[in-house]
Amino acid sequence: MKIYVKNMACQSCVAFVKEALDEMDITPIKVGLGEIETKEDVSDKEKLELNKRIKKVGLELLEKKQGVIIEKIRSVMIDYVYHSDEKPNINFSTLLSEKLKHSYTYLSNFFSEVEATTIEQYLISLKIERVKEMIILEEFNLSEIAYKLHYSSAAHLSNQFKKVTGLSPSHFKKLKEKRRIAIQDL
Repeated sequence: MKIYVKNMACQSCVAFVKEALDEMDITPIKVGLGEIETKEDVSDKEKLELNKRIKKVGLELLEKKQGVIIEKIRSVMIDYVYHSDEKPNINFSTLLSEKLKHSYTYLSNFFSEVEATTIEQYLISLKIERVKEMIILEEFNLSEIAYKLHYSSAAHLSNQFKKVTGLSPSHFKKLKEKRRIAIQDL
């Protein structure tokens, strides 16, 4: 079962929620920023108790509808990064607004409030993870990767990759190759 939490912005929040779940004998599969996944269903009574406990530190459970909106935003982002090779004729904010039938301002503010990051930063993180995968798989060169992930150029992709990871894409690729050689030597 997924439960969504508002205002989870740091690992201390995650630790606090884990502790509250443990005290209530609720077994989490995963506790991340803005989201709890449990093995068993959590009753409404348990949700009220959990909400009471986490409100002490400024956290709050979200209604199911709110959690669904977050999941829809994530789904559109994942589809955009992983499943659309052609660059759309519109920018991402317009695409998101059209798909979810809400203004981008509403979606952006809501997402930031729940996830403690912006849609833009989350999208960049997804893209960089996808770039890493594509570099490791060695199916495409950097220009092709830039095109597939809707970057204006390979240089733009390289700059963003370095800003996020601290490494250039070519340095990342060399590190991967060094690890492969080291493992083969074992």
